[in-house]
Amino acid sequence: MDIVLASGSPRRAELLRMIGLESFRIIPGAVNEEIVPGLSPELTVCKIALDKARNVSKKCKPDDLVIAADTLVYLEGYPISKPSGPDEAADILRLLSGRQHSVYTGIALLKDNIHTTGAECTEVFFRELSDMEIISYINTGEPMDKAGAYGAQGRGAVFIERIDGDFFNVMGLPLCRLTSMLRGYGIVLT
Repeated sequence: MDIVLASGSPRRAELLRMIGLESFRIIPGAVNEEIVPGLSPELTVCKIALDKARNVSKKCKPDDLVIAADTLVYLEGYPISKPSGPDEAADILRLLSGRQHSVYTGIALLKDNIHTTGAECTEVFFRELSDMEIISYINTGEPMDKAGAYGAQGRGAVFIERIDGDFFNVMGLPLCRLTSMLRGYGIVLT
């Protein structure tokens, strides 16, 4: 059995290596990340992650274990995806400024056409941000490929007053939940 990460995210690959998974292939899982109205945040991220896993599994052997994830930010029940450009990134960061938001990541594991999904939620509290800080941060380019327009593992960390929950979830891969799910496939990491 080979392990396949259905993501082009360098952060997710780095996190897998950090927990001891050194040997895996990377095949990005491109799917329509449509948010279905009325679907809970947990079900939304799990559905998108499973869609990614199924898409990538078509390029793998049946007994390969595909790991896929999807992360979304929710503010007062409304989803916030990746910004489409600098103006939208600025709008998102202004919305998050001085407020609490929720980060949801769904994980899907798929092997032999059998899947397991799970979701994690982490609460993130931002301090007040000035327009100068927002523009300066956008000019780094960091927020452009991230849900919520910030990276907790990068320069965006200075905006975070506190986090309640799994920090790695905010980076895009809740490691505690993932390792628990992997045990069901016979992979034990310590």
